[in-house]
Amino acid sequence: MEFLIPAAMAQDGAAPQGNPMITVIMFVGLFVFMWFFIIRPQRKRQKEHQALVGSLNKGDEIVMSSGMLGKITKVDEDYIILDVGNNVELKFQKVAVHAVLPKGTIKSV
Repeated sequence: MEFLIPAAMAQDGAAPQGNPMITVIMFVGLFVFMWFFIIRPQRKRQKEHQALVGSLNKGDEIVMSSGMLGKITKVDEDYIILDVGNNVELKFQKVAVHAVLPKGTIKSV
């Protein structure tokens, strides 16, 4: 049975000690993987959304995160007021804006 288990390992009872650099390399590799596939794309999307919210102007036609379409009638620091039809105006936070639509999209819907 000695051909399956080396005699020194069976007698010592201690776990084999590997190279500690391999562990460090694995942690660095995991961090690099998380950076390129999780953290970096999320930051990119966050910057794009901040640029979108910062560029909102009166008269823009937008889609909210909830799917509601409307035309901006007033822009405040943190809020926008939308005209959603039949002179109904609703107040939303700017961060709830999902996308800016091309002009005339609401009339064609």
